[in-house]
Amino acid sequence: MKKPSKAAEPAAVIAVKVVPRAAQSRVEGWHGDALKVRLAAPPVEGKANAALIALLARTLGVAQGNVDIVGGETSRIKRVRISGLSADEIKTRLGLG
Repeated sequence: MKKPSKAAEPAAVIAVKVVPRAAQSRVEGWHGDALKVRLAAPPVEGKANAALIALLARTLGVAQGNVDIVGGETSRIKRVRISGLSADEIKTRLGLG
């Protein structure tokens, strides 16, 4: 029996607006087409990006390896790919679908 290829896995790319140096890290909800996320980490040396990946993975119940920043690494608006979940599953797991 063949192992399913990674290309067959569902994946979604979402826009995420990051607010660094917040009092606490949390997912705020959808603001327009972007998911607003507050992070306690500062935007220095990739700390905010690492915190974003960890927060989204924990919130969505996926491994950190399934969360990749595919655009906007140095911007507050980022494009994030979540492998293993469809866009509808992401909204459902965030309680926003």
